[in-house]
Amino acid sequence: MRVMALGLMAAMGWLTACQQAGTTEVTTETTKPAAVDARRLANADAEPQNWMSNGRGYDEDHFSPLDQINAENVGKLSLAWSYDLDTDRGQEATPIIVDGVMYTSSAWSKVYALDAATGKLLWSYDPEVAGKKAYDGCCDVVNRGVAVWHGKVYVGAFDGRLIALDAATGKPVWSVMTVDPKKPYTITGAPRVVKGKVLIGNGGAELGVRGYVTAYDAETGALAWRFYTAPNPDGKADGAASDPIFAKVADKTWGPNGAWKQIGGGGTVWDAIVYDQDLDQILIGTGNGSPWNRRIRSGDKGDNLFLSSIVALDPETGAYRWHYQETPGESWDFTATQPIILADIAIDGSPRKVLLHAPKNGYFYVIDRKTGTPISVKNFVPVNWADGYDTKTWRPIERPEARYEENGGDWEASPSAFGAHNWHPMAYSPKTGLVYIPAQLVPFGYADDKTFKFTPGRWNLGNASARNIGPRDAAGLKAVKAASKGRIIAWDPKTQTPRFTIEHDGPGYGGILATAGNLIFQGAPDGRFIAYRADNGEKLWSFDGQSGIIAGAASFAIKGDQYVAVMAGLGGSYALSSPLAPDPHKRPNGRVLVFKLGGTAKLPAYQRPVMPAAPPAENWPAATVMQGEILYGGNCGFCHGPSTFSSGVIPDLRRSPALADKAMWNAILVDGLLEERGMIRFSQWLKPAEMEAIRAYVSAQARVLAAEEKGATKAP
Repeated sequence: MRVMALGLMAAMGWLTACQQAGTTEVTTETTKPAAVDARRLANADAEPQNWMSNGRGYDEDHFSPLDQINAENVGKLSLAWSYDLDTDRGQEATPIIVDGVMYTSSAWSKVYALDAATGKLLWSYDPEVAGKKAYDGCCDVVNRGVAVWHGKVYVGAFDGRLIALDAATGKPVWSVMTVDPKKPYTITGAPRVVKGKVLIGNGGAELGVRGYVTAYDAETGALAWRFYTAPNPDGKADGAASDPIFAKVADKTWGPNGAWKQIGGGGTVWDAIVYDQDLDQILIGTGNGSPWNRRIRSGDKGDNLFLSSIVALDPETGAYRWHYQETPGESWDFTATQPIILADIAIDGSPRKVLLHAPKNGYFYVIDRKTGTPISVKNFVPVNWADGYDTKTWRPIERPEARYEENGGDWEASPSAFGAHNWHPMAYSPKTGLVYIPAQLVPFGYADDKTFKFTPGRWNLGNASARNIGPRDAAGLKAVKAASKGRIIAWDPKTQTPRFTIEHDGPGYGGILATAGNLIFQGAPDGRFIAYRADNGEKLWSFDGQSGIIAGAASFAIKGDQYVAVMAGLGGSYALSSPLAPDPHKRPNGRVLVFKLGGTAKLPAYQRPVMPAAPPAENWPAATVMQGEILYGGNCGFCHGPSTFSSGVIPDLRRSPALADKAMWNAILVDGLLEERGMIRFSQWLKPAEMEAIRAYVSAQARVLAAEEKGATKAP
């Protein structure tokens, strides 16, 4: 691990005075770094200058009460400072700002403390995650932020460690491994600290794991409690907080056989963890099944609790309180891990304590936080898997064709696994009464995999749809783009209707910040950072950040100046696996971008070098190329782009120098030459002839690309 400290004590105002009566130096602590406690978090609205937790306060509404920057003057907003990171992978963190210091994380779980007024680096910490661990991640080596508490900064490392750092120096205080390191678990979500306990979940359901959330003592790292979200494959008690509810209710909802006993069942808590201080309860959102396909996973029509659910837990013990399952018998990667917002809203004239949730499945839920019973459920995008919810049972009215694992069809869903709303923070403004949802529609195919066999270390979905092979040429790419959409939906949770919609030129846009200045901010995958009016959606301002902006922003104030901060750096699930934005350029590293009215900083000019297509002179038989296409789809497509259409986050293989060099190609795929950069060896799964077939297919695609770039209509 590496730590670099550059004078945080001075930045935080630690004063030293020499007493005349002797030579003893007395240090007076005026402001301790990251001096966040339960009182401050509970009263976050009293400190609008700070952004002390992931969504600003316990409610996680991603709303700033600051209004110096507003709809009337946002045109004068400009760059105050920027800080360059050392990686060009995806940046998803929302920065934390406490008493003039910014704490944030970057890809590969690195942590930074910066002077929030100037951008000066105070310290940085690198947990040195092994590069080859990247292959265990479904969705890039991203990290969605840190937590701070009592002078410590907490980060969940990609390899499963939870690490506490001294907020003054960045030096590790303690570290615990929260997962079985032999299994493909990862951590990308931000920890939360509640009542002296640090809560963290994990990911990995696509490859095959069992989900849970764990609480650790914030001072020592000792395990306090754990709640599992899928049953124990051994059929035994875990000695965990979840044991009683599984024995009483949840175990019965899983089939006695099925792949879950071998794989783990899924339900990973990879993002949403919220503390409801009014009712003193933890609310978590749980993930998809593992594998996705319920027939394979569970072998019957069971609901498979607690997949795709909101679950309420006791913060002291982790004991179960209530649950609501949004997608019973989940079979589509319809996770409920999307951010949860807590609010007090008048429903039919009566004040209600509710949670607001817009998960992947396309429905917006207003749920009573006391009971877990929905007040209303309404689709916020067009939905083709269900025809609404039965208000007596609050179960979805499923369309028969959606159960691909039962009817044998190859069905196209919208919304789909990409989500009508994914991890990107939505925001709620108490001034407008609206929830601002970063929504999208990306079609995706589902078909029963009748030959499914669990393969450790690989993706295990149980989905064999031919619809997901990807476009084969520019015309196919154009058709896919036309079917994929993105938008901001300003949603009224009282009436469950949209107030207005902002249409985008495609999906993949970032999280949203709302402010009291009648503004909402959102980043775009092409690098723009945009401000809109919060009351009607009018576009007011934009800035070119030079690299895609997908993270949620934060706002804070120092010495009377309001700032807006956002992380820039394209990456994440959609950017890796989508063919919609192939980019021939090499991108700059990620950045922290911070703005204020009248800022005078400038980004350095960046000439984006073009990486040309690099087809080799060799030719292969058509049968070899066809074999390579199938092998590429099953082994390479999710990272390098379907049908080789790469967004450039991970190298476009059609442009790789290794493509024309068989020895280098084999050194990478066989010997693991680039494992520390995240590209693992494939010799454990593929034979030499198969790796050569992939090279043949990519080479054929590179020739098509080279011809297109020369303006030709077809390859020579």
